[in-house]
Amino acid sequence: MNRSKGKLYIVPTPIGNLKDITYRAVEILKNSDLIAAEDTRTSYRLLQEYSIKSALISYHKYNEKARVKLILEKLNSGLNVSIISDAGTPGISDPAKIIVQAAIENDLRVEALPGATAFVPALVASGLDTEKFTFIGFLPDKQMLRNKIFTELKNHKFPIIFYESPRRIDKFLQFVYDNWGDRKVAIAREISKIYETYYRNKISYFLNNPEIIKAKGEFVIIVDGAKEESWDDNKIKEMLRKLIIGGESPKLAIKKVSKQTGENKNHIYELALEIKEENII
Repeated sequence: MNRSKGKLYIVPTPIGNLKDITYRAVEILKNSDLIAAEDTRTSYRLLQEYSIKSALISYHKYNEKARVKLILEKLNSGLNVSIISDAGTPGISDPAKIIVQAAIENDLRVEALPGATAFVPALVASGLDTEKFTFIGFLPDKQMLRNKIFTELKNHKFPIIFYESPRRIDKFLQFVYDNWGDRKVAIAREISKIYETYYRNKISYFLNNPEIIKAKGEFVIIVDGAKEESWDDNKIKEMLRKLIIGGESPKLAIKKVSKQTGENKNHIYELALEIKEENII
């Protein structure tokens, strides 16, 4: 790695309170030859707050690929470049991945500073398990891709973290409920800002009381993982009865119950025979 070349810094910025920035981050930004910001208008306020006068250019998802060439040229000429997003850590649901990959491929130094990331305080204050978790961020716009993610994570045992906008929060909760059932959920709004709020309850509670959640600001949503459920014979029989009374054929009912419970089909068939005397089958 050529030490005469410049260094690419990935610098986290406050997600709300402007004081949530490290001394080192301010120092790095002040000494950078160039700062590439997701939105220069948003970042200008932060830079003004800390008297940072480094040159500023835009760097966002719509011009990211075009900016790579310019930033690589600066780094190769020995200049240091910092990447910042509107809020939080670049690369986490914000642009940065492409330039980081390009810098590494060109044998340039990359240094990521620790700092603000919205999902960490939201998870820690959620009251849910923090030992293991999965971060998704914003769901893709395409329904097919959204469905794929939810199918893959349906039986995931640990909390799953999403980002969502206020205008879609109701639809998001309904989508989770329809796909995963009524789970515990922790919803964080306006983290580190004046109106920081946490909502903690079952999804059904918020669906039945939509006015409780103030749809303003960005949301971090932590959905509890799938829980192991014990399936005794009586519970399985009750599932069979409901399906068959609802119009399912015994064969299809057995198949569905086996899939939902993970129990052996032959055992479920035997239980179906036991309830045959009820004149349901």
